[in-house]
Amino acid sequence: MFFNSTSNRIKGTLVFFLIVTAVASFIYTHYLVEKIREKEHSGVELWARAMEYNSKPHYADTRSELSIIMLEISGHDGIDDMTKNRWIRTLHRAESDLSNASLDFIASELIIKNRFEIPSIVVDEDGNILGSRNTGKRELDDRIIAEYASLNDPIRIELGAGEKVQEQFIYYGDSAIIRTLQYFPFVQFGLLALFLGLGYLSLSSIKRTEQSNLWVGMAREAAHQLGTPLSSLYGWIALLKEQNIDQETLQIAHEINSDLHRIQTVAERFNKIGSIPELRPKKAGPLIRQVMEYLERRMPQIGKHVTLSLDVRSDRRIPLNQELFAWAIENLLKNSLDAIDTRNSDARVHIEAHEYNNHYVIDVTDTGKGIEKKHKKEIFNPGYSTKKRGWGLGLSLTRRIVEEYHKGKIFVHRSSPGEGTTFRMMFPVDGEGGNHTKKTDQSSRL
Repeated sequence: MFFNSTSNRIKGTLVFFLIVTAVASFIYTHYLVEKIREKEHSGVELWARAMEYNSKPHYADTRSELSIIMLEISGHDGIDDMTKNRWIRTLHRAESDLSNASLDFIASELIIKNRFEIPSIVVDEDGNILGSRNTGKRELDDRIIAEYASLNDPIRIELGAGEKVQEQFIYYGDSAIIRTLQYFPFVQFGLLALFLGLGYLSLSSIKRTEQSNLWVGMAREAAHQLGTPLSSLYGWIALLKEQNIDQETLQIAHEINSDLHRIQTVAERFNKIGSIPELRPKKAGPLIRQVMEYLERRMPQIGKHVTLSLDVRSDRRIPLNQELFAWAIENLLKNSLDAIDTRNSDARVHIEAHEYNNHYVIDVTDTGKGIEKKHKKEIFNPGYSTKKRGWGLGLSLTRRIVEEYHKGKIFVHRSSPGEGTTFRMMFPVDGEGGNHTKKTDQSSRL
């Protein structure tokens, strides 16, 4: 459980960092958007007041005096017509300049050049749209009024003077820069999530490689250390058999020799970890049966009473490494036996082998305690174990044997708490070999 808990802590830390960064980004972006909205509101209001100011008459007394002067010039007989016309044109221009001189800058810089680029519409007091700017190709209807009203409060203006005053409202939306900023946290969050994801995958890959190298080194070192005492024990047993011993002692020597051969097989398995195994076309049925028979002979020693059965429905040869394949079957059987409650009267483990969809399928079904749904993805992780003792490497090694060395698949096919579990292994079918069908049942009471 150590590796699993450490991995979960790393994942939790990364997720927490991602959430904190995202929240901080949203808050800061919202702050920027509000500040820009305040500036844009000031700009729109300035434009509105300019329109309002431009609609009202200014310098009325001066323009009235200019009109009187123009009338006096027109009626003066001592001035020729050419001079009169020139003076009157000049006075008309002066009157016009008085009307608009104070708004030249505002009109040219704010209204004509339209520097704020804020989408806005002008609406009369009856809700009719009178004009718009920066709305693009959008249809001008009640929907755009409602949208702008939800974003910003409308600005009220009065146009004209006296009895001709008209009330109008300016509705405006968000500028392009605000719309861009509102999407920025999502873009930032996505990029950050991608960056953290790639970083986590890289670290996980490095960690898995280091762990794999560690297990490979430990396995090969264990195999190397076992080699010397095994050779010595084989020699002592050969010497013992040559002595004049009774039949019972000779039988014990044979059993010890069988166990030594078993230890030699285990050492060879460990020695093959980390190297490219040699795959040869083999029938899976006999190999499975050998593993079951070995466990059958040793199960009474631990007090287990379990029925083992085998149903082989295909004799097709598939590419296998005999030692590693037998190890994978043994690990699955031991895992199933550990999951079974010895008090269960229907304690059994059944193996079924058949062909399906161009694969050789092996199902290992037990009547054990089952696996909870939340643990189905964790059981193959190195270090995961529900037992008080053990390193939690059995299923992890089995997956490596099936998927990395044999290019197959292994997964939990069915499982429910209290109803047992079915592990499924799928091996690619080799083009060679027959496709004969055979059914073999073997069962015994342990």
